[in-house]
Amino acid sequence: MAQVEATTERIIAADAETVFDALADYTGTRGKVLPEHFSEYEVREGGDGEGTLVHWKLQATSKRVRDCLLEVTEPTDGQLVEADRNSSMVTTWVVTPAGEGKAKAVVTTVWNGAGGIGGFFERTFAPKGLARIYDTLLANLAAEVES
Repeated sequence: MAQVEATTERIIAADAETVFDALADYTGTRGKVLPEHFSEYEVREGGDGEGTLVHWKLQATSKRVRDCLLEVTEPTDGQLVEADRNSSMVTTWVVTPAGEGKAKAVVTTVWNGAGGIGGFFERTFAPKGLARIYDTLLANLAAEVES
C-alpha cells in the first residue's frame, strides 16, 4: 500500500493565533466552516483543541463516504493533528505567522492507499479532490476570521 497525501494552504488576513483558535474551536467555528462534503458533525468529547474527539462523515465523491472519528492532539504550538480511529487517515493543520496581521494555514492529509488499479486511481485523483474540499474549508475559515 502506498501512502496518499493531499496538501492545501492559504494566506488568511488575521493573526496566526486567531486562525489557530478558530480551527481548534470544534464546538463553534469548525462546524460553521465545514463545506457540504461533511455531514453528521458531532463533538463527542472536549471541543477545544487537544483532547477533542469529533465525528463526521466526509463525502469525497458521489460514491465514496468516509466515516471519521478523529482524536485531536496539539503536538507543537500552531499545530493540530486529527487522527482517525477508523482508518489510517491523519490530517495535520499548521498555522504560522505570514507577515503583519496575516497567517499561513496549511492542511495535509495522509493515509494508506489501496493497492492495484484502484490504488492507482486513488493516488491520482483523491489528493486533488481532497485539496479542493480543504481549499473550500480554508476559504470559509478566512471569511469567518477576517474582519
